[in-house]
Parts: sequence; structure tokens; C-alpha cells
Amino acid sequence: MQVLQTDNSIVLTGVASFHPAHIFDCGQAFRWNPDGKGYTGIVGDKVIRVVCENDSVILEGASYEDYESLWRHYLDLDRDYETIKQEFSKDPVLAEAVSYGWGMRILNQDPWETLISFIISANNNITRIKGIVERLSASLGRAVPFEDKAYYTFPDPSALAGADDNTLKRCGCGYRGPYIRETARMVADGKLSLADLKQLPYAEARKHLLSCKGVGEKVADCILLFSMNHTEAFPVDVWIKRIMEQLYTHKPLSVKEIRAYAGARFGKYAGLAQQYLFYYARDMRIGRQEEE
Repeated sequence: MQVLQTDNSIVLTGVASFHPAHIFDCGQAFRWNPDGKGYTGIVGDKVIRVVCENDSVILEGASYEDYESLWRHYLDLDRDYETIKQEFSKDPVLAEAVSYGWGMRILNQDPWETLISFIISANNNITRIKGIVERLSASLGRAVPFEDKAYYTFPDPSALAGADDNTLKRCGCGYRGPYIRETARMVADGKLSLADLKQLPYAEARKHLLSCKGVGEKVADCILLFSMNHTEAFPVDVWIKRIMEQLYTHKPLSVKEIRAYAGARFGKYAGLAQQYLFYYARDMRIGRQEEE
């Protein structure tokens, strides 16, 4: 891969396994949206547009310093996805999913934003999650201009810890409001250190996350996979459970049994396998019941 800096962009050539729609529309992140040219999003206080043209990936609005300090890691550009996909393709079911979502990468997101975003995600859909996250950011974050439009940083722990009921209600948090505020207080007060959590083994980090209000097993695994580099985490919701039963086990299993099955079958990259399967099955409507 080659990195070239232009006036206001970084141009990456020779990037394999990279497609913005596969990355930003697979349910792992909520601050990226298509704008007719590419996908624009905010990470921390940096806003860029990601565009694919021919064999190049263009990061519009990024400096070389920001690329090295943020975007290279965030976009997971140092992981060898080609080798991972070759191994996955030995599995006939996963081979189809990999072929369909060939440009997917797991983003290395901020643990704090990911924690709150996935508390919001429980029993929710992506459109509503995005709306709630944006309203919280507009209400409690800071404005960052990009091409004559304001984007907003995600609220820091102290801001969310001090948010009143009306603010949380107005942003659409619903019953999740108290969970968000209580978890924010744990982080703001130092009772929960996400930096320390990131250094723990998977099982131990998962146990700590499950102590947070609003964090169940699926949410904990999403946080571990999308922000703490625990690629062995295999988030299981009702839909993923159906997908695994329909495509693999051909019999009903508990969520615990599904996770164990996935760990044994997909190994240390079980979480990546889950994302390929999720993206493929969602678009192919595999695992959906008629009433949905």
C-alpha cells in the first residue's frame, strides 16, 4: 500500500479488502453516512470523507499526521484481511459471505463512544440508533465544521453523567436514559476505566462490561469486538442466532452454545466471521421471519 498526501487529502493505493459501504453499513458504527460522493463521518474531533475511486481510497480532509495518528489504526489498515478471507473461504457458507462483503474491515473505535452507542442499540434499529447518537452529540458535544456543515463530537463522560432527564428524553434515549447516565458516571468517576479494560483478557473484560447497566451479553461482545480488538468476540442476537441455526447447526441452540460453536469453528477471528455473515445474511434476508 502506498500513501500520498495531496492538498487536503490522503490517497491510498494498493489497498485490498476495502469498500466503504461494506465497512460503514454493516452495523458496527453509527457516525458515518453516505453523501453521494462517499461516506462522511466524525471520529473524535476529526471529520473526513472516505471515497473509493478506481483502485484508490481517498480520505478527504485528512492530513498525513492525522492518518498516522488516527486513521491508519481506526480503519484497521495494518491487518491482513486477504489472508483471513482465504482461510474463511475454506468454509463454503462463509466463502459466500466473504465474497459478498469482500471490502469489510473491523473499525478500531473509541471504547467510550462504543460503550454508550451499543447501550443505545439494545432493542433498537440502526436508523433510530444513529438519530439518538446524533442528537446527544448535537446537544452535549462540540461543533466541528466540515465543508460548511457542522458535525458534533460525541459527549464526554462528564457531560453525559450530568445530563438531565429532559435532555436524554428529548434525544430519544427512552428507558435507556438512566443506564446511559449511570454508566457515564462510572466512567467519569473512575470506577470503570475503559483504558484498563482494553488491556484485559476477553473473558475478564467481558465480565466488567456486564456490570454496567444496559450492557447485556450481545452488547458487551460488540464493545469488545468493535473497540477493544477482541476479534474472538461473537455477538449473538436473535437474528444471528437464527442465521447460525439456519446455515450451520440446523437445530436450535442456546446463545451460549452458538458462541461456543462459533469459537470452535471460526477461532480467533470469530468476530470477523460474524460481521461477514451478518452483512451477507441481512442483505439476502437470510434468518428473517415473515413477520419482520
